[in-house]
Amino acid sequence: MTYLQGVILGVVQGLTEFLPVSSSGHLILVPHVFGWPDQGLAFDAVVHLGTLAALLAYFRRELAALVTGELRRSLVAVLAVATVPGAAAGVIFGTLIEAHLRWPVLIAASTAVWALVLWVADRRAVAAPPGPADPLERIGWGRGVLIGCAQAVALVPGTSRSGITITTGLLAGVDRATAARFSFLLGIPITAGAGGLKLLQLLKAGVPAGDAGPLLAALAAAFLSGWFAVWFLVSYLKRRSLVPFVVYRLLLALVIVLVVLRG
Repeated sequence: MTYLQGVILGVVQGLTEFLPVSSSGHLILVPHVFGWPDQGLAFDAVVHLGTLAALLAYFRRELAALVTGELRRSLVAVLAVATVPGAAAGVIFGTLIEAHLRWPVLIAASTAVWALVLWVADRRAVAAPPGPADPLERIGWGRGVLIGCAQAVALVPGTSRSGITITTGLLAGVDRATAARFSFLLGIPITAGAGGLKLLQLLKAGVPAGDAGPLLAALAAAFLSGWFAVWFLVSYLKRRSLVPFVVYRLLLALVIVLVVLRG
């Protein structure tokens, strides 16, 4: 891996991990367009650490508020329980999905189908509730666990973890910006678990010789682009709809079919 590859793939991962556009679709398309080989375990490990750091940096105030009790502490329990379905599905089905469900046609189909579901959910979106209280506190056990169950579906390549969890939040009556914030908070333990597992595997296998510099570049790129993506989406959804992301996903699905399969 070169420095250029590390930076480009890190930026792509950081942006698409948090924007509801399918990171797996982009990480198949970009290397194919440039003729690059598979990124490998080392890249997967460092970008998970980069995106985790981005989440922790952006949500540092919310995390501190959960510790101090400024946000109701039962929200921690809701997040913990909501993490279980996705974590359990990852442990049980993760290897199977990686081995058998990463076909370009399937990723393109999943990207398009969930784009249409996102469009339906966006049309039903409610306004943010009035009052000084943080809207996150309105997400109780029912909504939280439902969104957590949807997170398990994100294991299917092309679904988009942020996309499916925001979609479910909207269908459950949560406003757009709060659905995105809850989705990202819910992503912290999943990202930490996946990154920790890949890091252990990397430590056992060893970092490929000569890749340390490009991997550090990928880590920094994933962190910066991931932080920007979270900031942008939460700010954007306070006043605007998800329709541009729906259109983008449909175009991405078409491009995957035309470019990857013809290649």
